[in-house]
Amino acid sequence: MPRMTAARAAVEILKLEGVSHAFGVPGAAINPFYKALKEGGGIGHTLARHVEGASHMAEGYTRSNPGNIGVCIGTSGPAGTDMITGLYSAIGDSIPILCITGQAPVAVIHKEDFQAVDIASIAKPVTKAATTVLEAAQVPGVFQQAFHLMRSGRPGPVLIDLPIDVQLTEIEFDPETYEPLPVYKPAATRAQIEKAIGFLLESERPLIVAGGGIINADASDLLVEFAEITNTPVIPTLMGWGTIADDHELNAGMVGLQTSHRYGNATFLESDFVLGIGNRWANRHTGYKLDVYTQGRKFVHVDIESTQIGKIFAPDYGIASDAKAALELFVEVAKELKAAGKLPDRSAWVASHLERKSTLQRRTHFDNVPMKPQRVYEEMNKAFGPETRYVTTIGLSQIAGAQMLHVYKPRNWINCGQAGPLGWTIPAALGAATADPEVPVVALSGDYDFQFMLEELAVGAQHRIPYVHVLVNNAYLGLIRQAQIGLDINFQVNLEFENINSPELGVYGVDHVKVVEGLGCKAIRVTEPDQLLPAFEEAKKLAAEFRVPVVVEAILERITNISMSKTADISDVSEFEELATEPGHAPTAIRPLTV
Repeated sequence: MPRMTAARAAVEILKLEGVSHAFGVPGAAINPFYKALKEGGGIGHTLARHVEGASHMAEGYTRSNPGNIGVCIGTSGPAGTDMITGLYSAIGDSIPILCITGQAPVAVIHKEDFQAVDIASIAKPVTKAATTVLEAAQVPGVFQQAFHLMRSGRPGPVLIDLPIDVQLTEIEFDPETYEPLPVYKPAATRAQIEKAIGFLLESERPLIVAGGGIINADASDLLVEFAEITNTPVIPTLMGWGTIADDHELNAGMVGLQTSHRYGNATFLESDFVLGIGNRWANRHTGYKLDVYTQGRKFVHVDIESTQIGKIFAPDYGIASDAKAALELFVEVAKELKAAGKLPDRSAWVASHLERKSTLQRRTHFDNVPMKPQRVYEEMNKAFGPETRYVTTIGLSQIAGAQMLHVYKPRNWINCGQAGPLGWTIPAALGAATADPEVPVVALSGDYDFQFMLEELAVGAQHRIPYVHVLVNNAYLGLIRQAQIGLDINFQVNLEFENINSPELGVYGVDHVKVVEGLGCKAIRVTEPDQLLPAFEEAKKLAAEFRVPVVVEAILERITNISMSKTADISDVSEFEELATEPGHAPTAIRPLTV
């Protein structure tokens, strides 16, 4: 039986489980693992500038690369606590990442040794499992179980904490006979699917709510096929955006308090039956007034996690199933019903949704200087094609982006949905660009999100990771400012100051161009709307030529209120700007509908 250090055995298991890249920051307590990583070969590594950044890189990597789990590595103590935000983000959105931390020697873990913290206990609430391995011989089993857990049921992150003496201990381990544990995913039965479709057949105005579980299961093609066979409009959730292309005639738009379309909310409120697949009824989708969301319609809920069914409200019928397993049967049964002529004619319902989609648009074309953010998204739609992978986290920039940008493929909208940590965007974009270099990545940030972890841009410069980052700058915490309106305050949300080194910026303060260039990347500042499209085109060229992140900073007007509900009610969304359907304003451009 081959003998090797436990650290080397862990590295061999990573490779056998399909890991090809890791993100991290070395330190004394994790150095034996890094030695094994170097000597074992076969796994690339990106050196982050902050360990939280490494965890977000790992998430962006996983979300762009189905089947390959992102790994983040850090030393003992604060490295692990820094990654808690990344683990929270991953578990909130059902994304598997593996976090590996170093630890003090076993004998002194509980003796207040330098950088010795009970990271497993800290991480337990935001992971599927968190383990400090106290016996070297257990390392192979713990890693094997970690991959099994991350892939089984509802996906999610795992943390493994390795004391330095455990890493260095030699154990017997044979990589040639190692086998990953079978993955468990619950699967719907034919009887369950037939019952669910019964609700669909009885309805007159049905909708499908397509969640992120469909993307996790790589089942978007099946979702579209089922929608087309039954002629049922689809409402993608924020996490499910891209399951059906924006220009598909059955895409009915998003629903919710913030990241929603006017036509999506209007169509949903006309429906009488909703089939939710791989979604969790998040409150930003349903609103807080559940009676408005549920009244007058029946619900079937399909989710991989049985405890998710009935968690927010009780559906009329629930099925615990992996989205792909369920959709395979939905397609099979629907085909049989179509062949037998038993599917209802939905043409009038589809036509009514298309009428709303063609008229209930928000205005995006403004010529104002300073610029309105809506114009930025209009020009982004022109500059970045249907292959573009957008990455963003939270704030008015993300909300407006979700209202106005267009997504055409699964995994082309990478958005931290539940946790929404500021600073997530840059490292997640770097992870996404590393995972799939052939797909163009465009990140989107407001100035505050951008400033949280902008040191990670140096990672893109060092490792030659090109992407385009659109930075909309109003020198405000825009979303919090807008939320404070109801409290009649405007307090501690203003980022303006006079920068003595860049007086030309006026009150916009931070000179992002100088900072970006100082980190080894390229930057372009835009102050007028007609400059946007040429700047985006130039950014793409610079990214391709220099193989580094390129930032396009758009200087916006200081205050723009973005459409959203002030009453937590999806039937009551405030439209602060003129609508596109008012005289003299063309609707937001969507690629031609395939009607």
